Amino acid sequence: MKARIIAYYLPQFHPIPENDEAWGPGFTEWTNVAQAKPLFRGHYQPRIPADLGFYDLRLPEVRMQQAEMAREAGIEGFSYWHYWFGNGKKLLQRPFEEVLASGKPDYPFALTWANHDWTTSTWQKKGGNRIIAKQEYPGIEDYISHFTYCLPAFRDHRYIKVDGKPLFSIYDPYNFSDVSRFIETWRKLASENGIGDIFFVGLCKPTTTKRRRADGTIERVLPNVKSSAEVYNSLLSLGFDALNPDGRPLAEMIYQGKYMRLALTTAQKYCPWLPALRYNYAKVMPHYYAKEDSWENIFPTIMPQWDRSPRSGAKDGIYINATPENFQKHIEHALRLINGKSEEHKILFLRSWNEWAEGNYVEPDTRYGHGYLNAIKNAIF
Repeated sequence: MKARIIAYYLPQFHPIPENDEAWGPGFTEWTNVAQAKPLFRGHYQPRIPADLGFYDLRLPEVRMQQAEMAREAGIEGFSYWHYWFGNGKKLLQRPFEEVLASGKPDYPFALTWANHDWTTSTWQKKGGNRIIAKQEYPGIEDYISHFTYCLPAFRDHRYIKVDGKPLFSIYDPYNFSDVSRFIETWRKLASENGIGDIFFVGLCKPTTTKRRRADGTIERVLPNVKSSAEVYNSLLSLGFDALNPDGRPLAEMIYQGKYMRLALTTAQKYCPWLPALRYNYAKVMPHYYAKEDSWENIFPTIMPQWDRSPRSGAKDGIYINATPENFQKHIEHALRLINGKSEEHKILFLRSWNEWAEGNYVEPDTRYGHGYLNAIKNAIF
């Protein structure tokens, strides 16, 4: 196998009280997926799942089928989005907790901490933004409680390791001003509990309008599309072992021009009546990677498709021509990028396994069937 592919996995396909209260009984990710409408001629919406249907992740049979599909395609394991809001507050934990407790499926997994506010704007096309769960960082005692909660997972034989260490990713290193102390605390706890160490990965963009000051606060800067070295080094210096960049903003800036892209995305944000921005996947994705993504401690992303219109309407860019054939070419580009790395670090993060409302999934649908899964299999075997 040419790469270790780890797929981000969304557990938001079952009702929870918080979503029931915000949206009404029974709300799940499928609600907006099923209601999506085409925004222009030829727009692929709604997207309808094929083999697995509109599944409920409370069913172990569904989780078993997903694992079998992923294993057959050559995906090493799932990295479950893990929602810990501080003070013991969790959301969407049931699917992973049942996988952990039952031992099934016997398929590798890791955790990615989705450390951001849970708000209504994620699933709301127009106006308003109510916080359902606030992301908080209460301090050392909460970091210890968080580690204690994750410890049984780290000890499970299925847990994905890098350099012999359990892999733990953090979605938003920028706005977590205490992230270095968090990492230091968990490394100490891992040693004390016989785990040895944790392999920390920070998610990021190869180009960004954010820069962390020494005190952890954020300042705005112009994005650099020519080099990602400053972005990567600043985050690695916080204590991360590796980074996982998402190159979509970089690709769009190079394709459209930096200032044009900033102007268009700003206009789209504040003028919801504007038509949706369209990006030709085959033309944009060759710009997806920074030259620094070939560094040993950078684990690039592979992105099959992108269309958040079920969630955001016309407020975000929509990728057209994101076919399985073009996705395979994108994977082959990524494989060339990581070819010189050690086998242990030939990691690609798939974003994502099942983000249906972002049009960002590889599970079978009624248009392409197993096409995206076959693209992975064809590229890496």
